[in-house]
Amino acid sequence: MDTEKIKNIKRILVGVDDSEDAQLAFRVAMNRAIEMNAALYITSILEKDEMNVYQILDADYIHKQIDKLNKHVKEYQKIAEEAGVREVHTITGQGDAGETIVKEIIPQVNPDLLIIGALAKEGIEKYFGSQAAYMAKYAPISVLVVR
Repeated sequence: MDTEKIKNIKRILVGVDDSEDAQLAFRVAMNRAIEMNAALYITSILEKDEMNVYQILDADYIHKQIDKLNKHVKEYQKIAEEAGVREVHTITGQGDAGETIVKEIIPQVNPDLLIIGALAKEGIEKYFGSQAAYMAKYAPISVLVVR
């Protein structure tokens, strides 16, 4: 990546969950947004593979989980605004985190940079970082993987 492109970052997308790596990615994204005077877009994905079949089929359960996720992401927004990020937006999705961010969130937000944590919050993916690897491989933009 040439340095001119790095200087022209105006929109940063950061993926968050409750993992330590995602928390670090969020802090890095906030700092970069402040340094570059860039807008910060915070995203989190409701992953249905973490639910059992009864939960998936229960519309009320799904709506409650989405509401909970939206409130959680708004907490990140408040932290970023209080830290001095000039423009902060939130966006949530449902599905596989890596695929949803690459195929749905990035086209909606049109960011210049994606910042993500290296490790997932739980499950076998925690050890392989498969979501981060997927996004680094398939995202149409530069990806900063934080560990």
